[in-house]
Amino acid sequence: MSNQYKNPVGGTPSTVGPQIRTDYWYKKSIIDAVKDQYFTPLADVTDMPKNMGKTIKVFQYVPLLDDRNVNDQGIDASGATIANGNLWGSSKDIGAMTGKLPTLTENGGRVNRVGFTRITREGTIHKMGFFTEWTQESVDFDTDDELFGHFSREMVNGAGQMTEAILQYDLLNAAGVVVYGGEATSTATITGEGDTPSVISYDDLMRLALTLDDNRAPKHTKIIAGSRMVDTKTINSARILYCGSEMVPTLRKMKDSFGDPAFIPVNKYADAGTLLNGEIGAIDRFRIVLVPEMYHWAGAGAAATAANPGYRETGDKYDVFPMLVVSGESFTTIGFQTDGKSVKFVINTKMPGKEMVTKEDPYGETGLMSIKWYYGTLIKRPEWIALIKTVAAL
Repeated sequence: MSNQYKNPVGGTPSTVGPQIRTDYWYKKSIIDAVKDQYFTPLADVTDMPKNMGKTIKVFQYVPLLDDRNVNDQGIDASGATIANGNLWGSSKDIGAMTGKLPTLTENGGRVNRVGFTRITREGTIHKMGFFTEWTQESVDFDTDDELFGHFSREMVNGAGQMTEAILQYDLLNAAGVVVYGGEATSTATITGEGDTPSVISYDDLMRLALTLDDNRAPKHTKIIAGSRMVDTKTINSARILYCGSEMVPTLRKMKDSFGDPAFIPVNKYADAGTLLNGEIGAIDRFRIVLVPEMYHWAGAGAAATAANPGYRETGDKYDVFPMLVVSGESFTTIGFQTDGKSVKFVINTKMPGKEMVTKEDPYGETGLMSIKWYYGTLIKRPEWIALIKTVAAL
């Protein structure tokens, strides 16, 4: 009988004897692609100067005709002291306006005094960082002779991902406009059950767009007027709405006020305009961007029972999923000793050897690499950031 290799890995030795190599190392390692950033590119970086503490403050002056302009300076046209001192404020009631017009008599007089208010916005920077260690032998004898290079790359990538995640967290918690799906009035009342489950609707999106218009939140994109290609669609100038993959089925099935599909897939207008990173389509005056790493509140909603018709839950409570609208110039990130464009990472590396000899490591066999940076967020216009909270179908 001729020699046979058989199955040495599975326990059946070759007829010639033991095998030393039973595998082949394909040297080109599988490296995950660097995750895209969606929120970090939206902001500039405000640099914190030295010797000024860790908090940046900025004034926001409120317009005269605004309900937020509350002061004690008000005197009306008759000379009587009135509350607020902002005339008719934000009211759109013609009757309210007519009764508070700053009219003057022939003699003028001490009438029609108004006041002004400013709001202080502030943000604080925090130092962040992490490190890793390795021994000299782990590098010298590892199968991959590029192991140290992989460590270096993943440290920087990890810091970038953390910065993106923290910024998303800050934006989710900074929204000045919050919309709940269905009849929910808080995160704890988000539910998938009953006659009106907490599912976002086309009407909700229309009302949100109007609220942001009233807040004078700028739009990001211009009108896409279509092209000569067959079956292309036109879309309005729009704001960008960010959501996770869990929301895609809900958005694709959404109907407009006439019972027609509200979702316009990106392939219907891609030929006529510039697409955003991660853009999947548009609804009304929002262009939808899919963020694979979009966070959510697991098990933060109402109790889920056996009547759950098919919405995501954790620990017998409904998961709450966000949809986020961030208008331009609504926030800035805060750095320290940066170039004003990006967060600056400081990397320190010490290889095993003489300089690593300490009482804890008398032979200097361990090396380390650390990365640190300063980070903070200054929310300048919370009324330009909107958050939708809803359930998501399985």
